[in-house]
Amino acid sequence: MRRFLILYLVLVASCGPKKSDMDLSAYQKMEFKDKNGTLPYRILLPEDYEKDKAYPLVLMLHGAGERGNDNEAQLNYGADLFLQEDIRKAYPAIVVFPQCPEDGYWANVKKEQFLLFFTFTFYPDGKPTLAMKSLQGLINGLTKSYKIDSKRMYVGGLSMGGMGTLELVRRNPDTFAAAFAICGGAHPDTAPQLVSTPLWLFHGDSDMVVDYEHSQKMATALKKAGGEVKFTTYKDVNHNSWENAFVEPGLLPWLFSHSLE
Repeated sequence: MRRFLILYLVLVASCGPKKSDMDLSAYQKMEFKDKNGTLPYRILLPEDYEKDKAYPLVLMLHGAGERGNDNEAQLNYGADLFLQEDIRKAYPAIVVFPQCPEDGYWANVKKEQFLLFFTFTFYPDGKPTLAMKSLQGLINGLTKSYKIDSKRMYVGGLSMGGMGTLELVRRNPDTFAAAFAICGGAHPDTAPQLVSTPLWLFHGDSDMVVDYEHSQKMATALKKAGGEVKFTTYKDVNHNSWENAFVEPGLLPWLFSHSLE
């Protein structure tokens, strides 16, 4: 029992990332409703927003710990990145953080837990979850409500959101100009369905929640399938690898450099 307590404390210490201490009120509270349910989301418009001007769209998918309906928790990690003054000036974009329901999951993944350990089974096919259906509906709704540059739509996510990112790209080919997935994963057999979208994968090699191997195998499969993929490994980093990824100086320049043909 003492060994499990020590392991738990290690997990808490290494997987308890720093939440934003910035004022996030610039992200407006909104809701998307359809037959699949209600999807709360927060939206950040560019400074000096012009409704008749087309802007890129950045969709950010949170992890399992931020699920719910408070329309707050999904901003815990990553939201402050897009509020930085230099970032807003260099990359004016519409940034959206949807919130997955408490009992939902972005991707069609079987998650099992034994004591403090998790296993994930990824399916190469299967029906989209209700959360994924709502997410796709939200994207369609956003393109109708705002003037979005259809050639410059991007998606990224962490953990459960990293898994959701890869599945969203797979289910919507030729939609996203580029995408990034942090400590996520997908079935390697799906790689040929993702090669039309440049991808950047990030993962800590000491991840005790989502095995590093999931991103490693996906990166290998994507390269073999001829995809444009970058894979960054953070040595001795646990599940909170988004702390590293969100301060990568090349992340946003890489993301926004891509556009659909």
